[in-house]
This record gives sequence, C-alpha cells and structure tokens, in this order.
Amino acid sequence: MKYLLLILLTFSYLKAFDYNLNPLKLNENSYYFYGKEEYFSPLNGGDIANTSFIITKNSVILIDTGSSHEYGLQLKKAIEKITSKPIKYIINTHHHPDHFLGNSAFSQSDIFATSYTKEEIEKNGDLYIVNLVNIVQRAMKNTKIKAPNKELNSKILDFDDYKLEVLYLDGHTKSDVALFDLQTKILYSADLVFFKRTPATAHADIQKWIKSLEELQKINYSILVSGHGVATSSKEPIKENISYLKFLDETLRQSAKKGLDIFEILEKPIPKEFESFTMFKEEFERSIINLYPSYEQKYE
Repeated sequence: MKYLLLILLTFSYLKAFDYNLNPLKLNENSYYFYGKEEYFSPLNGGDIANTSFIITKNSVILIDTGSSHEYGLQLKKAIEKITSKPIKYIINTHHHPDHFLGNSAFSQSDIFATSYTKEEIEKNGDLYIVNLVNIVQRAMKNTKIKAPNKELNSKILDFDDYKLEVLYLDGHTKSDVALFDLQTKILYSADLVFFKRTPATAHADIQKWIKSLEELQKINYSILVSGHGVATSSKEPIKENISYLKFLDETLRQSAKKGLDIFEILEKPIPKEFESFTMFKEEFERSIINLYPSYEQKYE
C-alpha cells in the first residue's frame, strides 16, 4: 500500500492524461465510448474498453467507468456536454480494472454490482492499480478504489421508470452482467462479447462462457454493444465468439493429449476465420500460457 501511495503521489504532479473521449450515438437517448482495441499502454492511458450511458427522464445510467480516475472525470464531462441530468446510477459489469477504476470520479452516484464483483474489487482493487501504474503510468493519476455500494440481485432494474433486464451470467469471469434495455432493445454484453477483437481469458471458464453466449444468442437485440469492439446490429459477433472459444478449447485439449509444449502450440497457423481479429497473437498466447496447465493436468 505504501508503494502504491508513493507512486500515485508522484503522478499527482504530472499533467492529466487526455483521453479525448467522444460519445458515439446509438439512438436518441443511448451512447457509448469506443475503447481502443489494444492492450494497456502509456499511449492509450488504459482506454481499451467500451463504456456506455443511457439518458432517462430524470437521470443518467452509466454502464462501467473505465480504467482510471481521470478517465472517469473526463467521462463525466463528456456526458455533461450532452445532458445536464445527473449520473445517478452506475453499473459495474464485472471486476476487471478497465471497467471499474473510474468509479472514484462519481461521488454522488449509486454504484451497482453483483456481490462477487464487489468483493473482488474490495479484495484485489489495489493490486490492479499497482499493475496498471506500472503499465499505463501517468494516466493513473489520483486513481483509488471505490467499491460498489449497491448489490445487483433483481432481474429487472427500474431506474426512474426506465427498465433494464439484468442477465446474471459467467464464463469471462465468475460473475458477468449483461444488460438488455427493454425500451430500445439494445444489448450491453460487456466482456461476454468481443467484436472482431480476440477475447481475453485471464479468469475464464470456457465451457461456462460458451453457455452464456448461447443465452445471449437468444435475444433479439437491435444493437449489440460489446465490451470491446464497435457496436453493431449484426448477429454475427456472438457466433464468432462461440467459434473462437470452441477453437481455443479444442486446441488446448488436443495439444494436451498429444503432449505438446506451449511453444509448439503457439507455432500453429492462425485459422483464416480469426485472421481479422485484432490482438490475436497477444491474446491467444496469454490464453495458452494461462489455461494450458489445467488441460495438461487433466490429460496427463
């Protein structure tokens, strides 16, 4: 903790990182901010995930808050340029740092999350900050943990007479929340879906993730806002994610059965259907390194 405070104190004297946030309109009351399809770096300030907001009759609902306190501040200013209504409600979809570390910029908002997500933020939040300080550096200025103060436990959220259906799923992490806007039919899938961007699997259970995607596939949405990648009305992103996860699982299983090592797996050619995915090399390598040991144990 002393190490973290010392670093953040040092960064506090530096000029704020400019995220240059520009909201993209989904319809008359719904917007999202497109995160770069990259890994964390000093150049992007950790701006790698999508955040979204919905303007209701009397308030604003914000879905995720980004990767730093400064991102959260600039997110708030960008929203205030569009509406003067207060940001009363925030939903943290899961516990990965690019989705919740902007929480501390919102002192007047209720922050909702599942009990698991809340506990993970409280338990490991400072470790995420230390990690991102080392990678992202000055963009983490003034970032500190602010845990959710409201537990998600109902199927329907009613925020100022605006209703969102909550889907309690898992697979990307042990607790992943997707939100379906019952008014606009927009599906906010968070990191259960990556569109044309290779899925990250640091805390993944592949079989559970596939089951969650199959549930999302049943929804007749007008627009899909994924956790990473551009928003789209296409029905293809979910199919693509299922296909990739099945490919990853099969690669791991067959490699373990054959007794291959990690380097032999990584030498395999990229299947043509995934060649257009951004960050394939980086995320596939991380997945193999993180997940292969458990497959080796199963098939040894």
